[in-house]
Amino acid sequence: MTAPVVDLDGVKARQQAAWSTGNYAVVGTTLQIVGERLCEALDLRPGSRVLDVAAGNGNATLAAARRWCDVTSTDYVPSLLELGRRRAEAEGLAVYFEEADAERLPYPDNSFDVVLSTFGVMFTPDQEKAAAELMRVCRPGGKIGLANWTPESFVGEMFKTIGRYIPPAAGVRSPAVWGTRLRLMELFASRAMSIHATTEYFTFRYRSPAQWLETFQTYYGPMTRAFAALDEGRRAELTRDLHALMARGNRAVDGSLVLPSEYLEVVIQVK
Repeated sequence: MTAPVVDLDGVKARQQAAWSTGNYAVVGTTLQIVGERLCEALDLRPGSRVLDVAAGNGNATLAAARRWCDVTSTDYVPSLLELGRRRAEAEGLAVYFEEADAERLPYPDNSFDVVLSTFGVMFTPDQEKAAAELMRVCRPGGKIGLANWTPESFVGEMFKTIGRYIPPAAGVRSPAVWGTRLRLMELFASRAMSIHATTEYFTFRYRSPAQWLETFQTYYGPMTRAFAALDEGRRAELTRDLHALMARGNRAVDGSLVLPSEYLEVVIQVK
């Protein structure tokens, strides 16, 4: 039987609309430590040409610029790039910002010493094309650095929970497979001298589980759109399931939320 043709451009358009909803920067800024850790894992050197792909509001961008790299920051959501630009200006950091699709990067081959993405490129619908673009624009001997949620992480389980109410597009692989060593080998082994993946954790810290949910429902585009698409009864069910998910991983016993979420920190040495 012939596999159904997937409208990847249509999926991407819907994803772009989702990430443009709310204000991802409210959530994204809390993840700053991940970009700092990744830049240290990459052992960035001053003067390196660095590209941040699907940069959001610029966590890894700023981390690289603070290390005196020449940074280009890209995303397909202009409003997030503008917020990253403001952050860079506030710190007096020289960064070039440009709207760009991770699957069609507008740069020549071998343009950058280091290519980064923290919880960004993993959400592209055409995973092979996105990985190929990261490798294409990275010079031989350069590095690709990634931070990707794992399937078993809190965030991975969050998307599975949402998927029970709003099914993902048929034929599109889960973004969380970028958080597996097997998928990384499939995507990058053809041009990798080495792929080093380390299990790390980002800890969500909120006043309460209810505050986390209110923040994500208001500002995190995919969740905002999921709740908006459901009727009142189904919204209540999804709320219940998300609270149950948080309860399983919450380390706090004082009513607050202290919830680790696993991710892979990846450093790829390019041939």
